[in-house]
This record gives sequence, structure tokens and C-alpha cells, in this order.
Amino acid sequence: MSKDKEVLYSELSQAVLEMDEERSVHISGEIVAEQYDAYEAVVHGLADGMDRAGRLFEEEEYFIPELLMCSDAMYAGLEVLKPHLKREESGGRKRVVIGVVEGDTHDIGKNLVKIMLETSGFDVYDLGRDISPQKFVDKAKEVGAEIIAVSTLMTTTMDAMAAVVQLLHEEKIKDKIRVMVGGGPISQSFADKIGADGYAANAAGAVRLAKKLAGGA
Repeated sequence: MSKDKEVLYSELSQAVLEMDEERSVHISGEIVAEQYDAYEAVVHGLADGMDRAGRLFEEEEYFIPELLMCSDAMYAGLEVLKPHLKREESGGRKRVVIGVVEGDTHDIGKNLVKIMLETSGFDVYDLGRDISPQKFVDKAKEVGAEIIAVSTLMTTTMDAMAAVVQLLHEEKIKDKIRVMVGGGPISQSFADKIGADGYAANAAGAVRLAKKLAGGA
């Protein structure tokens, strides 16, 4: 008897949380076999599991090694689901420059947001990790991006996010390019404080925010 999709998504989330690559692959295969929506499985399964792992990291129940093993389980499931993601095609595709800010090399969340943005019809330019504020701005100008998405997992690098916004103001292009921020220590109040256009708590929220900002860009 086939399992309900919500049950499978929940099991997938749990597999990521429990760092179980084999189970993540198996459940993702079940989801594909049942022809359930792969994007939903990423949001409610893989991404949800990483969000839960992130909360345990913030509570100091998980540390970097556990987070990396959770991400291995997430990527293993993603390999199975990725070919089945239905890419949204929209006229006049919006461009997003994404990266992890200077001084930080934690890119698990950024990588997940990138994949989900691409699936949602955005052209994504991934700068990688440990990226200076100037590089974000230069790349956005080069490709004509409507949005810059900046993430960090460290409190010590948060000021660099403010520098991105400041540079856009200095170059008088802040009205053309929206800035969205995210990551473990980031909050809506911090986004407001530095003048960013939005904050997302997780990958699914980042896609919703990007669509909203792109509509107003």
C-alpha cells in the first residue's frame, strides 16, 4: 500500500535530521515512484529537516560535524529528486546574485536556496562563500540582477551584510537592486536595521520573498 505524501515528507525530514543518507535516498525514491511533487518533497522533507537541524545547532545540541552529516543526507535525497523538479518558466526571468558573506564558509543553506530559486524560475548567479560586499555589488551590476541574496551562519560576519546595502546606496543603485538576507543569527529586526528589503527564515521563505521582491523590482 502506498504511503500518504505527508507521511513520506515527514519521514524524509526525519532522515535528514538523523543524518541517514541511505534512508534519505530510499524515501526520495519512494516519492518519485509515487509521482508526488518533487518540489514539495524538497520543501517539506529535505529543507524542513535542515531547518530542524539548524535549530538544534542554534541550541548547541548539534555542532558543525552533525550539521555537515545532515547536509550529506539532504544532498543525497536531492540527487534523487532534482531530475524530477518541474522548473517554472516565466517570461522575463529575474536574476538573483547569491552568496555567503565574507568571513563565513558555511554554505549549506545557501546551496538549498539556490536550487529552489532556480526551480522557481530565477536565473541564479552563485558567487559561493566568503564573498566580499563589493563582489556582490559588482556581480549584480554586471548581470543586471534585481536581487542580491546574502547569507551567514556567524554573528561575527553580520556587519558585512550592512556593507552590501551601504555600497548600493553609495553607488546610487539601491532603488534598482533589492537585498534579502538570511542565516542562523539573522532576524527581521536585523534586516530592518541595516536597510535590507527582506529576511527569510528558511529556503521556502526565501523563494516566496524573492518572488515578492522581484514583482516589485
